[in-house]
Amino acid sequence: MSIGAGIALFVIGAILAFAVNLPNDYVSLSMIGYIMMGAGVVVFLIGIVLLARRRQTDTVTRTQGVGDAQVTRSTTRSNDDLV
Repeated sequence: MSIGAGIALFVIGAILAFAVNLPNDYVSLSMIGYIMMGAGVVVFLIGIVLLARRRQTDTVTRTQGVGDAQVTRSTTRSNDDLV
């Protein structure tokens, strides 16, 4: 979700910075576009980092002998500390 939001912010910012040419005395649309492009890059990078953290998994396998039979337990947990 944040990757798509970052791309959308970047695209909207690029449109404001390079394609819109409206005379305005109060607000510089070019500056708003550049700020949105920067925010889009930051949100995109944060989304990539969170996606990479979410995919790291630890797998723990335990084998215990109970009489003649062996019991195998597998536990998989992901590192979702920030989510």
